Amino acid sequence: MSIREELISQAEAAKEAARKLAKAGTDKKNKALNLIADNLIERQDEILANNEKDMEKGRENDLSRALLDRLQLTESRIKGMAQGLREVAAQDDPIGEVPEMWRRPNGLQIGKIRVPLGVIGIIYEARPNVTVDVAGLCLKSGNTVILRGGSNAFNSNQILTNIIQDGLREAGLPRESVQLILTTDRKAVDILFTLNDYLDVLIPRGGAGLIQKVVNESKVPVIETGVGNCHVYVNKDADLTKAKKIVFNAKYSRPAVCNSAESLLVDQEIAGEFLPEMARIFAESNVELRGCERTRNIVPKIKKATEEDYATEYLDYIMSIKVVDNYEEAVEHIYHYGTKHSEAIITENYTTARAFLDEIDAAAVYVNASTRFTDGGQFGLGAETGISTQKLHARGPMGLKELTTTKYIIMGDGQIRE
Repeated sequence: MSIREELISQAEAAKEAARKLAKAGTDKKNKALNLIADNLIERQDEILANNEKDMEKGRENDLSRALLDRLQLTESRIKGMAQGLREVAAQDDPIGEVPEMWRRPNGLQIGKIRVPLGVIGIIYEARPNVTVDVAGLCLKSGNTVILRGGSNAFNSNQILTNIIQDGLREAGLPRESVQLILTTDRKAVDILFTLNDYLDVLIPRGGAGLIQKVVNESKVPVIETGVGNCHVYVNKDADLTKAKKIVFNAKYSRPAVCNSAESLLVDQEIAGEFLPEMARIFAESNVELRGCERTRNIVPKIKKATEEDYATEYLDYIMSIKVVDNYEEAVEHIYHYGTKHSEAIITENYTTARAFLDEIDAAAVYVNASTRFTDGGQFGLGAETGISTQKLHARGPMGLKELTTTKYIIMGDGQIRE
């Protein structure tokens, strides 16, 4: 069987399963989610063993320290995935919700009811936890999903999908509700783009190259998740103790994820006081800094930043720095280089903070907090399908409601149109 035939077979099975899953009650879906969560914990040794195969291959392929961290599963991360599924199970089921209803003068009662999108394709790279997060959200929102994970995480994704399918079967739901594409051949992605007779939407999660390829080539409608060239701006009225903690966390805690900060902007009035200590903190953690001329006058040992640096999502232990004259220059820099993902200001000035919230065009805008909170779990959504940076249908962390649409329901009593 060719790759195309295999994918069409999976898509047909997903489409058939979607009809059954859309009718599944909340209790049955929650039962499946909790069974999968339990099985993740019970079978963590299997998960870790398969993940170690991927880690070994990653080390052989010289993956960066940040990408290896992105790939790695630990007992703690497995517990986090299981907890995320339980949190999704505890949330209200969006399916069947009627957000609005009204009556027309002719007596027709018209309303909107929330329904699943249908069959969702997810294309993602490196992070095996996405397999569980996406499966859980799709399951609760009544959607079936076809997963195309990165080759770096193939063994991890395969064992996680097996565990998910076992939980679905135990709960009396079709195991085809969650399927993993079992070939690492890149042709599979190109074929997914053409399956608009089966897939209702494609969601890419990964680097700029992957996202743009999907957006530009897919015949299936796409929800675009965003590249995260995120900034932290330390305003002249910042609490510098607070600022140091936030900047370090935003860059260092997990640099290979899209909500990590890539650029630091600092007002010139405080740069001489703030940057030497910030540079020392980063140097102790082997974070490479690249700065403008004014930055290098204050911290001479760091590399010179280029225009390309300010436009780059590093996803690594690297950060660009620019000293700005004032608030207006910082906002202009973000407007020019930002990707409308997550932006933060550190300031104790209420007026400046409010202006930043109003003026910055991004999916998430922060005052005095790390950009690392742009995450479905951190926002109380249980998990996320991705961070949408577009403005149609969904924006920001995509939870349960973002995986639904609505249809009109009209109830009459014999009305006809004259």
